Amino acid sequence: MKVSDFIAGFLEKKGVGCIFELSGGMITHLLDSISQNTTINIVTMHHEQSAAFAADAYGRVTGLPGVALATSGPGATNLLTGIGSCYFDSSPAIFITGQVNRHEQKRDKTIRQLGFQETDIVAMAKPITKAAYLVNNAEDIPYIFEEAFRIAMEGRPGPVLIDIPMDVQRAQIDTNYISSAVEEQVNIISEKDLKDLISDIQNAQRPLILAGRGVKAAQCQDYFDKFIQKTKTPVITTLLALDTIAFDDPMRVGFIGSYGNRWANIAFGECDLLIVLGSRLDVRQTGADTKFIENRKIYHVDCDSCEINNRIKGCVPIVTTLDVFFKQFDIAAQNTFFNNNTNWLIHINNLKSKWPDTSELNPSGINPNKFMHRLAAISQKAFAYLADVGSHQMWAAQSLQLNKGQLFLTSGGMGAMGFSLPAAIGASITANKKPAVVLIGDGCMQLNIQELQTVVRNDLPIKIIVLNNRTLGMIRQFQDSYFESRYQSTYWGYSAPDFEKIAIAYGINAKTIDHPEEVENAVAWLWEGENENRPLVLQVMIDPQTNTYPKIAFGKPITEMEPFSAPIGMEST
Repeated sequence: MKVSDFIAGFLEKKGVGCIFELSGGMITHLLDSISQNTTINIVTMHHEQSAAFAADAYGRVTGLPGVALATSGPGATNLLTGIGSCYFDSSPAIFITGQVNRHEQKRDKTIRQLGFQETDIVAMAKPITKAAYLVNNAEDIPYIFEEAFRIAMEGRPGPVLIDIPMDVQRAQIDTNYISSAVEEQVNIISEKDLKDLISDIQNAQRPLILAGRGVKAAQCQDYFDKFIQKTKTPVITTLLALDTIAFDDPMRVGFIGSYGNRWANIAFGECDLLIVLGSRLDVRQTGADTKFIENRKIYHVDCDSCEINNRIKGCVPIVTTLDVFFKQFDIAAQNTFFNNNTNWLIHINNLKSKWPDTSELNPSGINPNKFMHRLAAISQKAFAYLADVGSHQMWAAQSLQLNKGQLFLTSGGMGAMGFSLPAAIGASITANKKPAVVLIGDGCMQLNIQELQTVVRNDLPIKIIVLNNRTLGMIRQFQDSYFESRYQSTYWGYSAPDFEKIAIAYGINAKTIDHPEEVENAVAWLWEGENENRPLVLQVMIDPQTNTYPKIAFGKPITEMEPFSAPIGMEST
């Protein structure tokens, strides 16, 4: 069998429903085999980075590896940002790149390049993949693909890259191979740790669960729900775990971190027991001063032992996958009664009343936090929200009212501008063209704006909300804090077009609002009649001086936030 035909059939057998690509000479064999021999939907993007982001979203939605293809040279290097996004945010993915023929490769020669567009993508991708292969022997293809899928999904999910020379793609191989099943190791949690955890939850006066991306990455939402119901423990979430608990769930506290809900950060600081589930406890979640976190009992559950007792010391390490943890905890605690923590929940609700997210800002014009609440209240039919990176991302995290089952996807660890529009394409196609909402700033919109054509061509009901403050707002705020309001490259020397006109040029209906009284009708318009199943663009004009508050006062504990507390050092944005 021809190698490219084998790969096509392998992907289909693994349940891959669609792939994302931008065509190039070195992947023509693969594209032809997939189109001729399978029912896989080939989604052509307008940039390889977009294909990578779409594959990232596919992996997050399905739990199966998203697949993106690119040709050699610039096609392959354009994938790298999306590969990094998958790696840092634990999204399973397989990236297949075409490479020049084996006889055209420079190998050990001390020259820069031999074949046209020859580029060592494997060396470039290794630091941001779980594995990267250059296929030199066609007979290795079945084994490599089987291993790649296993590696992408096992433990902490992530991307794998397979670079295939063109002459290998057209070679003939024997497909009578035997798949070597690998028995996954199950880490048994010590009986003592389980008993101690149960006892500590029972005795805690102010317990909290910190939910991270690991809950979704491990496909453990149902287990997580039962764990909360069983232990009656309130939940704070990281940015990537906003969708692990519904907005109206009485156990939901809120979003924590650098731009977290003020009341949630205060509760974080006041808890006497912290159970960390699949979170890295990075600086954006805890702030730079971590001493206040370390003065309580912390159980840290993660499949990656290197993430435990990394920045935050003194944690009780429970190194296992979350599905194993939940199952073993459930057995150990099956006859255990847990308290309701009524006083603690009352206190948290009082904090919410004292520090509402909609009162953190008093902008001229549309309040973005209030806008997020109204958008979410009306967008019940959206199956997912996809936020880009910047001020709008934090306004969304602070104020979106996510329903049970609605997804929230964003680029966390990589923090890649331009993520949300192509990721929404991947998510919507993966979910049989269900409506999705993109939340994007004017700066981010200009990075992958070409994918509006992909939205139109595939007739996707994506609602694109461009929060246009005519500046790179998060960095502009940073310049206010540390550079005496010198706005180089954020407001000075920067501009944005009229996105309503651009959308119409692509064939997408659009409108613009710039006054608070226009919000209600505008968000209703997104879902009126036939609009529900159409792509739309809503441009929301935001005052350029609108800040993102609250924000941790860098160098101080997470409970001390701007604008009421001043930073004592310079942080990243």
